Amino acid sequence: MPVLVVLGARNLGRAILEHHLAAGWSGAAVARTAESLEGIGGLPLQADATDPEQLRAAFERARAELGGLDLIVNAVSAARPTKPGPFGGGNVADADLEDFRGWTGAVAEQAFVFLSEGARALRASGAGTLVQVTGGSARRAIGGRGLWGAGAAATRALAHAAAQELRGDGIHVALLVVDATIESPRTAGYTADAPRDTLADQADVARAVAYLASQSPRAYTHELVVTPAGERWLP
Repeated sequence: MPVLVVLGARNLGRAILEHHLAAGWSGAAVARTAESLEGIGGLPLQADATDPEQLRAAFERARAELGGLDLIVNAVSAARPTKPGPFGGGNVADADLEDFRGWTGAVAEQAFVFLSEGARALRASGAGTLVQVTGGSARRAIGGRGLWGAGAAATRALAHAAAQELRGDGIHVALLVVDATIESPRTAGYTADAPRDTLADQADVARAVAYLASQSPRAYTHELVVTPAGERWLP
């Protein structure tokens, strides 16, 4: 029975875990708080996904209790702004270093921790798949959200580099770009009036993860972009 670990136990992370459990996988979810892990269908792993030692221990526990490790997915929302302000950090000229660290540095750093610790964990297993989920800002800058976009672009660069480095080790690294707002309880407050075909569906994103995990070494996808039909698509 294949085993996955999902970083993130609410919203998208939970949807990815539930999809794979229903398909016959064993699975675990990582979250910082016990509250986030309440009612989780798989093995709950309370750990900070930004802390290398805690994440390493979570992977080791998953392997020991579930009997292996085949797929690790990063569905964490990693921005850590420390003060009120516009989503994405605001205009570059109006932001300060604290804003940069919360919106850019925190996102890039957490992606690095996921990729580096995930690679070590899958090397110990002999093979497997790492899927880093990110948003459309990884592909293009948006005014007023440049700090957030810089973190997403750094995430993309790290995932691409890891994909090149780990192919020879039997580890498939894929960047999954969800180029839209994802419909979820978290986004319900500001998407209630949005047409549904402009919003990404968590179940569809979970199926995209499963597709990436199913690929053989003869046909890897290293970057997959999903865009709802009602959202603007840019090649």
